[in-house]
Amino acid sequence: MRNERPGLPPPRFRIHHSAFTIPVARRKGEAPKTAAEVRKAIRAALLRHGVVKARISVALVNDAAMARLNRDYLGHNRPTDVLSFDLRDEASAKNTIDGDIAMSVDMAVKQARKRGHAVEAELALYAVHGTLHLLGYDDRRRTGAARMHAMESEILSSLGWQCGMWNTE
Repeated sequence: MRNERPGLPPPRFRIHHSAFTIPVARRKGEAPKTAAEVRKAIRAALLRHGVVKARISVALVNDAAMARLNRDYLGHNRPTDVLSFDLRDEASAKNTIDGDIAMSVDMAVKQARKRGHAVEAELALYAVHGTLHLLGYDDRRRTGAARMHAMESEILSSLGWQCGMWNTE
């Protein structure tokens, strides 16, 4: 079989992102660029961790919807920035991810303004954070949070976002 793509390896040796399915449900009027940045951030986190197959559905919601999710699933009666839901069962392959991520666009707008960067950058942070939770990261303790934030910075820096802008207060 002749390689008709000069400079590229034959197809069987290429890394395909088709093994990653990442639908993003946007709010009405939400820019397509936002969904593209979210997908890009999730792919980067998955590739960094050697994931071979993933289905991650993303919902960009408002604070009211996020408060309902946070109350219903975690018992916290307030909005939050991002929630992850691991949908894998016991039989799932080790390097396979199946989950949902909900992100508050309202919270992203507020935090982006406070931190002085684009809303897309804030949503990229939420996307990576949610994906890392699906990968098993836990930020409930100080050491786990430090490890998780370092990985977030590494991934976001690899995408060209300024590492120093992630103030995790």
